[in-house]
Amino acid sequence: MKKQLIVVLILMIGGFSGVAQTVEPKPQADFFISTQGSDDWSGMLANPNEQGTDGPFATLEHAKDEVRNLKKKKSSDIVVLIREGVYQLRETVVFDLKDSGKDNMSITYEAYPGEIPVFSSGKEITGWEKVTTELSGLSEKAKGNVWVATTSDKFLTLYDAEGMLPRTQSNAFNALKGGKKNKFQFPKGKLKNWSNVQDVEILVRPTRDWMMNVLPLASVNEKTNTAFTAIDATYGIGKKGIWVENVLEELNNPGEWVLNTKDNKVYLWPRNKTEVVAPTLLEFIRVEGKIDDKESGDVPVRNLHFRGLTFKHGERYTLTKNDVGLQHDWNMLDKNNAIIRFRGAENCVIDQCHFLDSGSGAIRVDLYGKENKITNNHIEQMGGGGILLCGYGPGTKDVNKNNTVYNNNIHHVGKIYWHSPGIFLWQSGHNLVANNLIHHTNYSGLIISGGILRFFKHGNGREQQRALRWDELKNLPKKLDHKDIQPYLHSRYNIVENNEIHNAMQKLGDGNGIYIRGAGEGNVIRHNYIHHLVAETGKQSGIRTDGGQMDAIISENIIYKCKSQGMTLKLNNRFENNIIADVIAPRGIYMKLVEGPSHGASNKHNIFYSTKDDCTFISEPSPGKGLVGEDSRGRETARMKDVDSDYNIYYCKADNSIAEKRLKELKNQGVDKSSKAADPMFVDPENGDFRFKPGSPAIEMGIKPIDMSKIGLRSK
Repeated sequence: MKKQLIVVLILMIGGFSGVAQTVEPKPQADFFISTQGSDDWSGMLANPNEQGTDGPFATLEHAKDEVRNLKKKKSSDIVVLIREGVYQLRETVVFDLKDSGKDNMSITYEAYPGEIPVFSSGKEITGWEKVTTELSGLSEKAKGNVWVATTSDKFLTLYDAEGMLPRTQSNAFNALKGGKKNKFQFPKGKLKNWSNVQDVEILVRPTRDWMMNVLPLASVNEKTNTAFTAIDATYGIGKKGIWVENVLEELNNPGEWVLNTKDNKVYLWPRNKTEVVAPTLLEFIRVEGKIDDKESGDVPVRNLHFRGLTFKHGERYTLTKNDVGLQHDWNMLDKNNAIIRFRGAENCVIDQCHFLDSGSGAIRVDLYGKENKITNNHIEQMGGGGILLCGYGPGTKDVNKNNTVYNNNIHHVGKIYWHSPGIFLWQSGHNLVANNLIHHTNYSGLIISGGILRFFKHGNGREQQRALRWDELKNLPKKLDHKDIQPYLHSRYNIVENNEIHNAMQKLGDGNGIYIRGAGEGNVIRHNYIHHLVAETGKQSGIRTDGGQMDAIISENIIYKCKSQGMTLKLNNRFENNIIADVIAPRGIYMKLVEGPSHGASNKHNIFYSTKDDCTFISEPSPGKGLVGEDSRGRETARMKDVDSDYNIYYCKADNSIAEKRLKELKNQGVDKSSKAADPMFVDPENGDFRFKPGSPAIEMGIKPIDMSKIGLRSK
């Protein structure tokens, strides 16, 4: 026995010794980049050698140039590994056609295994001194807490180790007299003719609930209480709220700051002792193909991959007089307002990257963009949106398509531009948008749009009109119908599936978990989980088809605890095999019909489930005053009698007579003949388990169970 024990011990020691002696192979790459490197070295070593005479490159820009040379000798894949550390960028790194991978060859810029390289455009502000003199307008609360530094730079965002620092902002007030896009009257004392008035901006929430503007002031007249802005608002500056930013009088709390470019001073009430940096770039990386406004003149950069990189401290964009707006100015056409921008790209990849603490958006694919993959990224704490696929304006040119947006974690975006969604498809089609997690947005979670009928007219309005490609729209009739513009709407045949969206609509109103309008035909929105849209904002829907949207299929989605409305259905879109549970009052509308005609629309195999008695299962519009068959805006009224509606379950746990009464009314209209007012027998709906128990009437009626295990982020 003793001899056997000795043998076992020897074997165990030998085994552990073998493990200890195993050496992980060093990662192989064509070039390396390091913060300890030099652009005078070969770049072929991961570290400097013992004599310090060779090693990795120091910059991404130089590595890019050396890859161009290597391509002349090598036809297989090229890899550049980037060591951990912070890389300061002062100019956008532009990859053009000379940087394409030939044929099927890929060129990858990737994090060294197990390390986190960070690209920052932040420039440290130094020379801080405590303010000891009297500052006009500074509050008593702030006195003794404010520091000042001299700077000749102009910046609109500022960062410390905790992230974005809040610029000073007043309490909201309303315009006394508005209506114009660049002029309004304000209550006495709310604005001043500051000596640096051009540094002052106002955050405007116009008469519309669905967007906002940040506008620089041009002038303030304190005698007439009239202010002018340097850039037009999207709509008339009305009475929804105005906030004043970047004035010393509002510096009241730790972390707040003010920039005065006239005096070259920045003032800050520090919230910690970490360094403070100001951004210097909007774009960090741009992939720039040949962009030709003609129908077939684009030539894309191909086969560039960016993997495992972190980006932070990007600047906030501003509106300009020549900007071309997308729908409701939720973003701009072909604008440099994202950290990585593909502008003429094909088969390029952004994978496992981290975008955070920046003033604009994370990723955009502009104009020509085909077969690109945006996967497994983490996007958070952004002033703008997450991911934008943005094709050419309405016309015949259709070259933004077949992209994949998969498994991205997007949250706390739209911190400055509240209307910025997590994912936005505009004039971009045939894409797969799947398994993304989107949460804590200030407006909608995911938007698909293209063109709105009323903008198809000659003009120079910023919102959509400037985007129209009139030389390609010669055959439009004078009197337009939705069907006339369908051939020019290219956000068609997208598949949006298995996404989870929650806690959207944190600030703005009249928005949705998923929104689609003017997007073209054939879009499929299926198997998504939209839940807990619970903020105190108005007119929300879990999913919404808006004016003019046609030919979409919405199926196998779960909408749970969303405020106001579950589903807004218009025209001929199909809503089938979905679950809407516990829509939150006020309103508490499970399905809202708005715009007709509803011929071709369907409402089949759906479950409408409420635990409370303040619910409206189906809402139909009333005809406008004096109109027959039309609503108050002259549109044909939507009616359930025109919808193919059947095999649904309506159930009110608190008082099922509500469901029974509504179902009886529907049957009297000639629909829902086989539908039931019965308990669908979910396993545990209060905890998000919508599987059916044995014996559920849903199974009997052919309602397919929804497998929630396939929804949301996937492990990499």
